[in-house]
Amino acid sequence: MTTTSATTEPTPIAFLEGLEGAVLLRDPERRRLVDELRELPDSAAGLAQRLGQTRQRLNYHLRALEEAGVLELHQERLKGNCLERILRPTATSYLVDPGVVDGVPAPDSAGDRASAAFLLALAARAVAELGRLWRRAGRERKRLATAGIESRVLLARPADMEAFVADLTDAVADVVRRHHDDRAGARPFRVLAAAYPEPAVDNPAQDEGRMQ
Repeated sequence: MTTTSATTEPTPIAFLEGLEGAVLLRDPERRRLVDELRELPDSAAGLAQRLGQTRQRLNYHLRALEEAGVLELHQERLKGNCLERILRPTATSYLVDPGVVDGVPAPDSAGDRASAAFLLALAARAVAELGRLWRRAGRERKRLATAGIESRVLLARPADMEAFVADLTDAVADVVRRHHDDRAGARPFRVLAAAYPEPAVDNPAQDEGRMQ
């Protein structure tokens, strides 16, 4: 007899709200267990046989990973007189809440709005808020209304950045003004716009030339 518990594929990204999940994933041995189960979901007994370790020892690590939300029940199957719990990772990759250590700084407290510190604080707040809303929506089986826009611009000179930001600010303000509704019951949304130097993936040494 086999009872399937998780009928959907793991999500591309899982959001870990607690520090425990991040600490567990930093452990090389536990990372290996997650990678092994990503390749082939298995029970503690099956995984122990694959890795040449004891089931009792792996059970300890697997239980901790499951409690932290890194692993989940995939199937329960009857093997002889025992019910085996088949585990798998909850996601392809994991994103840790930026606020698990010292909290997320308020963007306005991070200094100049044109500074990298302000942008990092803005991004951290967005990740923290969106991640928690996403997890709650998943628990309640609701769809989360979001939108993401990404583009790329080539600017001839560092001085052109100021004009670009002014035009972008005006465009965003115009769209917000046309759609903003002050009436009771209107749903609030955060709107973000950002620009930063595109990292040179193939040659990180080139990044130096992209900074002002």
